[in-house]
Amino acid sequence: MSNRAVLEVIALDAEDAVAAQAGGADRLELVTDMAADGLTPSCATFAEIRAAVDIPLRVMLRVADGFAAGDIEVLVDRARELRAAGAEEFVLGFLDEEGRPDLVAVERLVAELDGCRWTFHRAIDRAADRDALRKQLADLPGLDTYLTAGSPKGVDDGIPTLLAEAARKGEPGYEPQILVGGGLRLEHLPELLAAGIDAVHIGGAARPHGWSGPVDAAAVREWRTVLDA
Repeated sequence: MSNRAVLEVIALDAEDAVAAQAGGADRLELVTDMAADGLTPSCATFAEIRAAVDIPLRVMLRVADGFAAGDIEVLVDRARELRAAGAEEFVLGFLDEEGRPDLVAVERLVAELDGCRWTFHRAIDRAADRDALRKQLADLPGLDTYLTAGSPKGVDDGIPTLLAEAARKGEPGYEPQILVGGGLRLEHLPELLAAGIDAVHIGGAARPHGWSGPVDAAAVREWRTVLDA
């Protein structure tokens, strides 16, 4: 069913991945260390998850907390290793000290990804100028998604921005899919779906026992059911 909304779930390990897929997730975002808001997982973890499920996996490229790129050589090495291990989709996003996109870092990584599809993550919510960021990144190969809450504070504050950006779909810089995540709750979905937003991202919402517990298939299924209604 090609017109169904995309449900992306954060997975830390193969157990999470299996539960998320069983609950109806369309795609997984693979990270480690949620205390730092999600860093690059090991190749071994990627391989275990890849063997456990058959849905698409987007792998985080991030080696330090915050939105600075840090050591770009380390990032490039991790991307190369993950590509060699079979990773085909990625998540990344870096800002400079002024809140503009760090084009040097992003372009280096995108060159390494060699056409792979990727998400620019919630760094957009910390950008000095969201519209300028979108236009600066518009021609980068593989960029097909923005993960955003519309605000650094989360979806509650970001809904007006999300709706405004959804209304600009197809304009230069606004072609990538809007993937809404960051404090997203089930009650947000009707308004977002009505605006044409067709992709959502959940982390904690898939874990009734918090980040110390695994993804729960029933929790994921609840989201799937509401999205498909």
